[in-house]
Amino acid sequence: MSVAFVKEESAETAAETQLPDRPISPHTNLVTEAGLKALELQLQAAREAYEAASAVEDINERRRQAANPARDLRYFSERVRTAQLMPAPASADAVAFGSTVTFSRDDGRVQTYRIVGEDEADPKAGSISYVSPVARLLFGKAVGDVVMVGDQELEVTAIS
Repeated sequence: MSVAFVKEESAETAAETQLPDRPISPHTNLVTEAGLKALELQLQAAREAYEAASAVEDINERRRQAANPARDLRYFSERVRTAQLMPAPASADAVAFGSTVTFSRDDGRVQTYRIVGEDEADPKAGSISYVSPVARLLFGKAVGDVVMVGDQELEVTAIS
């Protein structure tokens, strides 16, 4: 039955429950061990939230409460399915996926970031995605190497 034949509240509710999928990156889904565990935990949380929403008796409220968990369930299912677990870097001689790299900028700032997968990247917490411009420039560099980011030089000072 079309929502045109039901009360107006139901039409609004139907519109609220048709959330677009979360965008999935076109890049390979590389993950660290911690990143894979975090994705699995988020998938489990989405399942639990969806199951809880599915138990709501009122159909309009059920649809409203299930919309976000259903979208998250689709997203995290796909991210776990496509995850490629990367081993820890074999050495600290060069920057690689999973490395923690410290670099100094022209303006005197010293920054340290761990290079991780897209879903676990959080610059405020000290991690950047392997597809970020800075990470891409740093891959393969050794201590003492300099790269240009825009009009700034970054010098690698430590790798672990």
